[in-house]
Amino acid sequence: MTAPISRSGGVAHDGDALWLERAVELATANVADGGGPFGAVIVRDGGLVAVGQNRVTRDLDPTAHAEVQAIRAACQALGTFSLEGCTLYTSCEPCPLCVSASLWSRLDRVVFAADRTDAARGGFDDSAFYDLLAQERSTWPMPVEALRIDGSPAPFDAWLAREGRTHY
Repeated sequence: MTAPISRSGGVAHDGDALWLERAVELATANVADGGGPFGAVIVRDGGLVAVGQNRVTRDLDPTAHAEVQAIRAACQALGTFSLEGCTLYTSCEPCPLCVSASLWSRLDRVVFAADRTDAARGGFDDSAFYDLLAQERSTWPMPVEALRIDGSPAPFDAWLAREGRTHY
């Protein structure tokens, strides 16, 4: 018997549906508590490492997405900034912020339930961010500008000169 295929064409793993159900439960419970409709869990070797729920409005933190919260909690629980060997299960397709956090944390996989169309229907339309990242920076609604000053590369020079630095 072959493993089921996910919507993206990847192979679904044992336990995927169960962990996604947990992420959806966290998201639904968060709505009942006045938060956003997003939940996430991080799993390693079949065991729960950490959970996260959207805390943007509660914490007045626009980066407190469920996936980011779960990544932060997992790193603390495991005592590392690298989540190699872990899978992130999330109630909804990660936005560009959460995809970036997932890449930086070196997760092995990200598996999501609802997609960006479902999120847009609920009032969480990330299409402007996806579209923006594909455009030239000069067309962005908020200027993101480079200004070279004397010493601009100094932090990187210091980093490269430091023996025993932690590579990441």
